[in-house]
Amino acid sequence: MFTTNKIKKLAMGTCVLSLLGFDAQGSDVRFKVVAFYTGKDDLAHISFVHEANAWFPKMAAKYHFTYEATTDWNSLNAGFLSQYQVVIFLDTRPEVPAQREAFQKYMENGGAWMGFHFAAFALTSSAYPQNWDWYHRQFLGSGEYVSNTWRPTSAVLRIEDRKHPVTVHLPAMFKSAPNEWYRWANDLRTNSDIKILLSIDSSSFPLGTGPKQYEIWHEGYYPVVWTNKKYKMLYVNMGHNDMDYEHKFDSSNKTLSFTFDNEIQDKLIIDGLLWLGGSKKNSHAGLGAR
Repeated sequence: MFTTNKIKKLAMGTCVLSLLGFDAQGSDVRFKVVAFYTGKDDLAHISFVHEANAWFPKMAAKYHFTYEATTDWNSLNAGFLSQYQVVIFLDTRPEVPAQREAFQKYMENGGAWMGFHFAAFALTSSAYPQNWDWYHRQFLGSGEYVSNTWRPTSAVLRIEDRKHPVTVHLPAMFKSAPNEWYRWANDLRTNSDIKILLSIDSSSFPLGTGPKQYEIWHEGYYPVVWTNKKYKMLYVNMGHNDMDYEHKFDSSNKTLSFTFDNEIQDKLIIDGLLWLGGSKKNSHAGLGAR
């Protein structure tokens, strides 16, 4: 289990990771991963980014891939992306048109992507408006953000496709790490390009603690992990740690829960990454770099 102090210490090495990357042991490198992040907007998102940049290098050493993390979104260009087989968006998305175009071409040419939580966020009346149709409507399929649960809470997740390489090693249902869960404008079940892999099971309801009643879900269908069959991609709604918000101004910024502190959920994420790193475009069954 990661402690707050451990994450702070490991986060200090993020600059080194960003500049040098993390090289898997020896020359038996299966694929290369680069993660883009911002890490400025929310205590919970910042905590998650630090945790991710401590966890992924450990997985890189174990599963023989390389991991590099950077806050330089200007690196989102054809030349830089050509060096990597998998791109991760840890929290946000690119805002500059040239960066967006480079990412779209990377994906259309067979690149692979994993996005977490806020990477899919879009709300027109916010600092992250829905102004990128290809990404939010076609690639993710979700459209705009509509609402979320609060406070970050564990949910019982149900596997929708147990034969997919990302889920084949998971139980039919499991309890997640605490998270802030998102609801989207579009019903992904009606999109033939989208394959929903996990959703919130009805046994989770009521989900959330409020205090506002609309932040507590009592019914409905909520996909939380899915892929688009036209691309090598995987979106994961997890990525919002619970924080000591009540004392956020006393400089403690204490993390109360961790995303990578759940054995089954961790298995989902690493199997997803290995599938992306080893699969071919439009191959969604029977594959997986193991």
